[in-house]
Amino acid sequence: MRVAVAGCCHGELDKIYETLALAERRGPGPIDLLLCCGDFQAVRNEADLRCMAVPPKYRHMQTFYRYYSGEKKAPVLTIFIGGNHEASNHLQELPYGGWVAPNIYYLGLAGIIKYRGVRIGGISGIFKSHDYRKGHFECPPYNSATIRSIYHVRNIEVYKLKQLKQPMDIFLSHDWPRSIYHYGNKKQLLKAKSFFRQEVENNTLGSPAASELLEHLKPTYWFSAHLHVKFAALMQHQVIEIDHDSSAPDYLEYDIEWLTILRATNNLINVTGRLWNMPEDNGLHARWDYSATEEAMNEVLEKLNHDLKVPCNFSVTAACYDPSKPQTQMQLVHRINPQTTEFCTKLGITDINVSLQKAKEEHQLCGEYEEQDEGDSNDSGEDPSEYNTDTSALSSVNPDEIMLDEEEEEEDSFVSAHSDTNATSVEPSSDQASDFSASFSDVRILPGSMLVSFDDTSGSLVGREGKLGEPVELGDGKDLTEVPLKRLSDEHEPEQRKKIKRRNQAIYAAVDDDAAA
Repeated sequence: MRVAVAGCCHGELDKIYETLALAERRGPGPIDLLLCCGDFQAVRNEADLRCMAVPPKYRHMQTFYRYYSGEKKAPVLTIFIGGNHEASNHLQELPYGGWVAPNIYYLGLAGIIKYRGVRIGGISGIFKSHDYRKGHFECPPYNSATIRSIYHVRNIEVYKLKQLKQPMDIFLSHDWPRSIYHYGNKKQLLKAKSFFRQEVENNTLGSPAASELLEHLKPTYWFSAHLHVKFAALMQHQVIEIDHDSSAPDYLEYDIEWLTILRATNNLINVTGRLWNMPEDNGLHARWDYSATEEAMNEVLEKLNHDLKVPCNFSVTAACYDPSKPQTQMQLVHRINPQTTEFCTKLGITDINVSLQKAKEEHQLCGEYEEQDEGDSNDSGEDPSEYNTDTSALSSVNPDEIMLDEEEEEEDSFVSAHSDTNATSVEPSSDQASDFSASFSDVRILPGSMLVSFDDTSGSLVGREGKLGEPVELGDGKDLTEVPLKRLSDEHEPEQRKKIKRRNQAIYAAVDDDAAA
């Protein structure tokens, strides 16, 4: 099975599918599946654009709406996760995953599905420790805080994924697993992106939660995006050959182990902004192991009448953008998606959005942080979570970053890479460093297929057949591995560093530049 992998899509579906068509013409056969690692931007209309965490001047409709409206249909089955630049109100309708358009499937906050016997998992969003232990309390209309916190990874999703025991073939995340840079051409990475150096040296680049998942799941392939740089464990576009079960059906299937874990952990759903920890074997919880037993999986199979096929039940839930009739004042509505309703009813679990709406009816503020001290907000009575260290302030300034808080500055103001390197940064105390090293495992064990420790090699990348040094080509004759892309790094809190604005952000420009496909 030929699988194409894309990094940050930024709504450019037309260009992506055109590139795949070119790869098919030049390759050994058709592409069976497209995987996208976030920043998909499933924008349906002007209201969705307002829910995307970028400054207004970067909010462009792009081409997804044509697939949502039915004007076009994705030529290849597409599976994606969310990143940190999304139409968050749209994706929030599908917390457990679902179709955002015909033949385009979202994995949800976290999810596992199967296609032709290949097990594919993913987790949406990026890691931020100050939101990690909160519930999913955000809903539209978002404020200046929740428009960002909505896409921050939560401990409940990581906890569910760490209940998995069966082997994983492919896993997707938006931000990199922390420490992954130790397993590729680190020297070349730092040459290309010198502003990563401090984070690499401090071992703070990437997501510690993703590192925990990488160590636990050990998938055959792990794909990430977010940093907009080619690396041995990451490519912006590639086509690889994946072994699959030729007798498996040619449609998406639910994963029975994952469904069983969702059902078992249903009572752990939290829709408040209070901090909390997941159950542990520490004497404070009656249950802490939610892994799927054979008996529990059989019960779920019976409940689903042994039918694991993902239904093709896409439905339009919001008005689609009409270029001839712009609606800049379109109202934001917190919607219940019929796909999620059907899924939750079948499985006997709670729709997070229904819980949020009930909370609103009970006069609890939606989209507001609950003001309380972190030390007093631990509902479980446990010690503070192991995920309590935010190393954002350690990060050096990235000159290619789009800041989410616009300021009244000169339009062409920028900070050069040279001034970046010399920027003042906050150094951690020895206590913080000690806490952090004890908190997150420094991942040093990777599946054999992912071991690529070659600090001094030329940095050749996986090509179209999964072999080194065979890049896919673009229509203009350039290799896909040569396409220059800019990085959108983790958004650091405004008070922690100087805000920067960049004028030349090609990834959000409306210019039709084929070389940026």
